[in-house]
Amino acid sequence: MAHQNGIAITLPEVIDLDALDGIRDKLIDAIEDGPVTLMAGAVQRVSTNGLLMLISAAESARRNHNEFAVDAPSAAMLAAIDRLGLGAQFSGMMKP
Repeated sequence: MAHQNGIAITLPEVIDLDALDGIRDKLIDAIEDGPVTLMAGAVQRVSTNGLLMLISAAESARRNHNEFAVDAPSAAMLAAIDRLGLGAQFSGMMKP
């Protein structure tokens, strides 16, 4: 989906092992095309692997000199990030 500053990807309610492949494939294509914004308001549950994949995608985007942002993350996603101590890794990509 086109977004004002590149591509927007809406994250599913549940980001678990079953969802990772589909999300990863979308991220790989999007990161190569330009800036990426993840629409994260609907996330109800996210696995550790899901968060680590997003950190990896953000690093890949940075290497490609593209912006990578998480827009309006849900309370559940923020809680998972906090619980795993990943706040520092996500702080630069969060949009309120």
